[in-house]
Amino acid sequence: MLNERHKGIVELLKEKQKVSVKELSDVFFVSEATIRRDLTELKSLGLIERAHGLALHTDHSEEVSIYVRINENANEKEKAVSNAILKLPEFQSVFVDSSSTALALAQRIDLRFKTVVTNSLQTAMLLSRKKDINLILLGGVVQYNTVSTTGGSSVRQINDFVFDLMISSCAAIQDDEVLERTMEQKEIKSAAFLRSKKRILIADQFKFNAKGIYRVARLGDYDMVATDCSPSQKLLDKGISFEYGQK
Repeated sequence: MLNERHKGIVELLKEKQKVSVKELSDVFFVSEATIRRDLTELKSLGLIERAHGLALHTDHSEEVSIYVRINENANEKEKAVSNAILKLPEFQSVFVDSSSTALALAQRIDLRFKTVVTNSLQTAMLLSRKKDINLILLGGVVQYNTVSTTGGSSVRQINDFVFDLMISSCAAIQDDEVLERTMEQKEIKSAAFLRSKKRILIADQFKFNAKGIYRVARLGDYDMVATDCSPSQKLLDKGISFEYGQK
């Protein structure tokens, strides 16, 4: 999990694009050796790039590692997942995306004697330890940050299925648009969306203030949007089906 100095380094790089080890040492009042260890960890999480004596912002640093996201906003995420579970429809086949939120839900529901298709290596590993699940992991290019498979091969495989249910999250919600930060994630989720009879989106309150660029769908296109807090009146007025645990 990121500490405050790690977060500060990432924020500084978003502003300046590149910063020297010495400058970071001066800003955070720690040794250059400590900064180098910080940068090694941040690079392993896919949050930065490194060059000789420099830390560099990466265009993909917004696609935060799943190992970070699992612990990020954990309480809010857990509430949103709990609200989703209350209204899950009956299903025999389900697509589970590579989000940490969908992973949290997959840990809690009974998937015995159901077919589960996912592009998440983490979800596949978790479910492979449970009995009586027909588990299918999509092939494709492995993305380190999200520990998932993406690319044309994954999308083509999705097009061979018809799912009763899609369980997914997103990078961001702006107005009533559901967004991702990378084209690879957008393509996977868009393909699964089109091949699913029912779609559930799980998004904690912080998704409504986040940024994304690639459109997956509109909020109103989902059969249910589960969150942890009351949506804005503007969204409620659009007739979107929210489940947020308070009416």
